[in-house]
Amino acid sequence: MKSLIALRLFIVFGLSLALFACAKTPNPEPQKQLEAPLASLSIGYQKAALKLIVAKKNHFFEQEFANAKVAWKEFPAGPQTLEALSVGAIDFGYTGDAPIIFALAAGKGLQYLASESSSKQAHALLVPPESTIKNIAELKGKRIAVTKGSSAHNFLAETLKKANLTWDDIQPIWLSPADARAALDKKAVDAWAIWEPYISATELNGSANNIFDSTELPDTYAFYSAQPKFIQQHPESAAKVIQVLNKTDQWIDAHPQETAQILAESTGIDLAVAEKVISKKPKPSTVQILTPEVLTSQQHIADLFYQLKLIPTQVTVSTAAWDGKN
Repeated sequence: MKSLIALRLFIVFGLSLALFACAKTPNPEPQKQLEAPLASLSIGYQKAALKLIVAKKNHFFEQEFANAKVAWKEFPAGPQTLEALSVGAIDFGYTGDAPIIFALAAGKGLQYLASESSSKQAHALLVPPESTIKNIAELKGKRIAVTKGSSAHNFLAETLKKANLTWDDIQPIWLSPADARAALDKKAVDAWAIWEPYISATELNGSANNIFDSTELPDTYAFYSAQPKFIQQHPESAAKVIQVLNKTDQWIDAHPQETAQILAESTGIDLAVAEKVISKKPKPSTVQILTPEVLTSQQHIADLFYQLKLIPTQVTVSTAAWDGKN
C-alpha cells in the first residue's frame, strides 16, 4: 500500500515539475531575418549640406560601408534631390523642411529617415543696401525672390504670417539662388528669401542688408530622407547611415578650421564666409529619428501650406516617418 502511495506521489510530483518547466520556459522568439548585404549606397547631397560634404571629403561612408559601392550625386536644391529619390536614383539625401512636404503632397515615394536642428540663423530676408524697406511690414506689394519648394519657401510663408501679410500681398518671383542673387544685384526684385551660406556672404561683403531672419521664428530642422525600399530592406544600414552622420558631426565640431576649408572648396565661397557659417552651427547637431517635437514642427508646415493652398492635398507627416525599427 505504501509502495502504491509513493508511486502516485512520484508521478504527481513528476507531472508538476513538467508543468512548471513548461510554464517557465518562454516561447522562442521568432528568428530575426538577416538583412541582405548592401551592394551599393547612392547619396544625394548639395554643396552646402555640411555633414555630407565633410563625410564625402573624409570618406566616412566608404569606411563604414566597405563592401558596398558608394556613389555621390550632387543636386542644386532639395526639390531636385527628392525627385531623384522618388525615382530610385539615390538611396537617401539631404534637404530642408519644406521640400519634403511638397514632395509628399505630390505623392512622391519617400520616407523621413532622420532629422537635425537647423541654425537659428539659417534663413534671412535680404534687400539691396540702398533699399527703403526696413522691416517685414513694408513687404506689401514687393517682388520677393525665393526658390519654390525650398526651405526658404517655408521661411517666407512664416515671415508673411508674422507680418500679417498673405501671398496675395506680395509678388513671389520663383528663382534659383544664383538667379535670385543676380536679380537682387540688378534691382529686378525688392527682396530675397534665402539660406546659408548666401546670408553670411552678403553680411561680409555688404552687398545686401538683412532685415529679418529665422531667429524670430519657431525652430526648424533639416532632414535626411530615404527610399522606403532602402529602409525596409536594409534597416541596419539605415541605422548605420545615422551613425556615420553623427560621427561626422563630432569631427566637424572638433575641426572647425578644416571644416570651413571643406565648405569653401565645395561651394566656392571665401574662407571667411565659410568660417562665419560654421560659427552659426548648433553644437552638437545630433542626427536622430524624428522626435514628437520634430513631427509637430513638420505637421505645422504641412498644415500651413495646405491652408495657403500651396499644396493640393493634406499631408500626415507621421505616416512617412521611420520609427527606427527593423
